Amino acid sequence: MTLYFAPLEGVTDAVFRRIHHECFPGVSKYFIPFISPTQNLAFTSRDWAAIAPENNIGVPAVPQLLAKDASLFLWAAQALCDMGYPEVNLNLGCPSGTVTAKGKGSGLLADVPALERLLDGIFEKPPIPVSLKTRIGYARVEEWDRLLDVFARYPIHELIIHPRTRAEFYRGTPHADAFAKAYGTLGMPLCYNGDLFSEADCLELTRHFPNTHALMLGRGLIANPALCCGEPLTKAALIRFHARLLSAYQEKYPPHVALGRMREIAKHFVCCFEAPEKPRKAIRKAGRMDAYLDAMRRLFDEHELTENPKFMAE
Repeated sequence: MTLYFAPLEGVTDAVFRRIHHECFPGVSKYFIPFISPTQNLAFTSRDWAAIAPENNIGVPAVPQLLAKDASLFLWAAQALCDMGYPEVNLNLGCPSGTVTAKGKGSGLLADVPALERLLDGIFEKPPIPVSLKTRIGYARVEEWDRLLDVFARYPIHELIIHPRTRAEFYRGTPHADAFAKAYGTLGMPLCYNGDLFSEADCLELTRHFPNTHALMLGRGLIANPALCCGEPLTKAALIRFHARLLSAYQEKYPPHVALGRMREIAKHFVCCFEAPEKPRKAIRKAGRMDAYLDAMRRLFDEHELTENPKFMAE
C-alpha cells in the first residue's frame, strides 16, 4: 500500500516532515504545503524555508504550487526541477475563501475555461512531471463529469482526488461514487484522499478500488503517526516523536512559536488515547510552555493508548 502525507499548513512543515520520516518510515511522498509563485519570479523567505533542498534531505518531498497563471507555474516548476525535485503538484483543492476568491485552488473548478487555459499552458512543455490534487467540483457534485473530461486530455503524472466539492469543505461523507467514475474512466495513476483515519479505512478503500495507485492521508496520520508503518503505535514511539519535535521546534523558533506548533500537533495526538477530552482541553488552554509540558506529561502518564487510534474532529 503506497501512502502519501497530505500538505497541512501549519503542521507538516520541514521539521515535522523530517522527524516523522525518521521516526515512522513508510510514507512514499510528503507533499509540501502550497507555495504561490509571484510576479517578481522569486520565492519568499517563507516559501524558501519549505522547499530549500537542505531542509528536505532524506525526505521524499513534493512541492505543491498554487497558481492560475501558467507562466508563473512553469517558472516555479523549472526552479524546483533545477533544485532536484522529481515532481511538482498543482493545487486545485484548497477550499479557503481567501484562496478561491483569487481564482486559485478549488476556485479554478468554478471557471472551467480558465482551468483549461492553465492546463494548456502547463502541459505544453512542462520541465518536470506535474501531478494534480483536486476536488470534484466547486458547488455541485454534478460538475465532476465535465472536470473528468478536462483532466482526461492531459498527461497528468498522477491525479489526487479528494471527493468533496469546495462548498462541502470537509463536511459530510466523501463521494465514493465520484472517485469510482474516475477509477473507471481515466487511464492515469489515481490517488485517493479523504477521511482515511485508520488502517481499516485504507483497507476498505483498496478493497473497492484495488488498482488505486496510492492513498493520501492527512489528519489521520497526524492523529496516528505510525499509521504508515504497518505496525501498532506504541506509547514509547509517540513519546520519542513528541520529544524530538519539541526539541527541534525549540531550537528553531522563539518560545511562543514553538508552543503554538506543538499545541497544534498535540491536539491530534490525544486521538491516540482513551478518554482524550480532558487532555485535549488542557493542551488547548496551555498558554505557556510549562503548562503545555505538564499537560503532555499527564497525558502520557495517566492515559493508555486506544487499540484503534483515529482522528476525531474538535
